[in-house]
Parts: sequence; structure tokens; C-alpha cells
Amino acid sequence: MSLQLIDEILEGDQQLSHLADDALLLLKQLIATPSFSGEEDKTADLIRAFMETRDINTMRLYNNIWAFNKYYDPAKPTILLNSHHDTVKPNEGYTRNPYSPDERDGKLYGLGSNDAGGCLVSLLAVFNYFYNSPNLCYNLCFAATAEEENTGENGLKALLPLLGHIDFAIVGEPTQMQLATAEMGCMVLDCTAHGTAGHAARKEGDNALYKAMADIQWFSSFQFPRRSAFMGDIKMTVTEIKAGIQHNIVPSECHFTVDVRLNDCYNVGEVLAIIKNHTISDVFARPGIVRPSCIDQIHPLVRAGIALGRKTYLSPTSSDQGWLDVPSLKMGPGDSARSHMANEYIFVDEIKEGINIYTNLLKNMVYCLIHNPENNA
Repeated sequence: MSLQLIDEILEGDQQLSHLADDALLLLKQLIATPSFSGEEDKTADLIRAFMETRDINTMRLYNNIWAFNKYYDPAKPTILLNSHHDTVKPNEGYTRNPYSPDERDGKLYGLGSNDAGGCLVSLLAVFNYFYNSPNLCYNLCFAATAEEENTGENGLKALLPLLGHIDFAIVGEPTQMQLATAEMGCMVLDCTAHGTAGHAARKEGDNALYKAMADIQWFSSFQFPRRSAFMGDIKMTVTEIKAGIQHNIVPSECHFTVDVRLNDCYNVGEVLAIIKNHTISDVFARPGIVRPSCIDQIHPLVRAGIALGRKTYLSPTSSDQGWLDVPSLKMGPGDSARSHMANEYIFVDEIKEGINIYTNLLKNMVYCLIHNPENNA
């Protein structure tokens, strides 16, 4: 190995180490800044300032920040690097200040540290690493987006028409840097069972709560006939219920919410039709239905990841992948099991590892793009 090559490797390692320190600093600032879905303006300001301080030309739509590599070439394929900077609200189990980015025993605590701040700052570090490269075989588009946690209309969905042609994407979500090559879709149903009010003591009326219970029992036990070989069954879970105004009044309405995880065997219309045919409640699907997502195992992104020793798996959770109509891979530092938990945290070393793996994944893409079996097909 030549001395020049050794110097280049050492220089690259030093650059990545510096980028990891930078990423950790930004993540701490993001944790300290509340950014609930739809209220991410302050974290959008932070991300944009961070990028422009490093001479990256950015654009903004609502609370979404995005940029292309400096030597963008429309003749080359474009890879989207996307993650979100909004968070859920902290749950009641927190014993730490959710907005205090505390480091202890190798962990960085704070709301959004794991979901998905660590992914976002790692992807941004990688984008920064390649930003000034004049001879990339592809373009990179980095997008820090809003409203992922509430499947909002002003997040990635609104931004996509402005990005132009995207060939494929890496979506940053905590997967322990394994390859989530498929994920379930998500649909939320608002259901209302109707009855007639009456006095509880005289057994008057028609109890809407009992009608809802019959439908809830159906949701808990029904199995859709078609099963996905890779994604498994559609999953339906009742997560909220509300009925009644007073102990001695038979409720005339009962409202409940159902979380539906979709596979690739049914379209949304088919699922809704089956549900409505089997229930007596009024059923309405909320806007922002997230489609199931799947990427082929021979896709260059997947092959490059497998070459790095990464494993593929099906993710049971949904993400902004559902807005994409191009092949996408969900991958990022952190662990999905920590998402939305009390005293959320990410290991500092996970961020460093994530940056290194993302970087090598994109470098390996060169070989896999050239030797892509789909080219022969």
C-alpha cells in the first residue's frame, strides 16, 4: 500500500471522526429544542443554520429542510437521504427532563435522541462527507422532514414534488443499522357505534357501548384470508375508546380507534370494504394512509448492505417510506424498541457506527450499480 493511499485513508477517518463530533453536537441541540409534529419550526431553523454554516446551500418548505450535493448532475441517479426531526410528546413515565441532552455511561438521553435524531444527524454527517465530491457516480439529496410522527400533510409528502426525480432512498429510522427491506403500511380508523340513550335503572335505550364491544371483538379476532409470504397478516388493534357522559345514562354513541397495519396482499379499498361488511359501526379512515413498502433483495442498496454484513428483515412499524413510490431502504442507528419509551436514549457509539456504515454503504454502491442484475434484465 502506497504512503499516499495510507494518508488518504487516515485523512478520511479523521474527517469522519470530526463529522461524528459535529453530529453529536447538533443532536444535543435538537433534543433541547421541543419539536412536536407540526411545531418543528425551531429545529428546522437549527438544521438549516447548521448546514449553511458549513457552506451547504439549503431550501425550505414549511419545516422541511433539503439540499443537493454541490456537483449535482441530472444525468446521474439520485439517492434521497431522509429522516425526520419531529417527535412525539414525552410520556408520563419520564423521570428525566426529556429536553436535557445528558450523556451518561455511553448513552445520550433525551426525547427524539433515538427516534429519529440519531438517524438524522448521522445521515446529515454522511451527506456533508460527500457534499463536495466532484466525481460521485450518483447525486445525493438530503431531506430533514417534519410531521412523520403524525403522518402529516406538510412533511415529506408535501416536499416530494419539489425534489424532482428520485431513483431510490435511504430512510433513517432506528434499525440497529440492519436493513429493513420491507415495512407494514398503516391506516387509522375512527369508528362510531350508534344506539339510543335511556335510563340505566330501567334498562331503557339501546346501548351503543355493547354494539361497539361486538365490533371490537371482531377486530381482535378476524384474520384476512390472503397472507403475505414476507409481511405476514394484516394486524388490527383497537387503541382508544370513549363512551358515556354519566353513570346512569345508557350511552347513545361509542367512539373507538383502530390501528391497522397493512401488508402487500390488499389495497386500502379492499381492506375497508371487508371491515365495513363485518361491522355495524360507522368506519372512517383518517387522511395520511401509509402504504406498505418493499425493496427487491437484488437492488444495489440491499446488495451493498449485505456485503457489509448487514441483515435484512421486515419492520412492523411504519415510516415516511409510505409516501415514496421508489425503492427505499429503512436503516439507521438506534433501536426501534426504544422509540417513544420513557427516558429515551441512544448510545453515542451507535451514531459513530451509523456514520461509518452509511458511508461505506454509499461507497459500495458504485460497484453494485455497475454490476446490477437489473441492468441485464
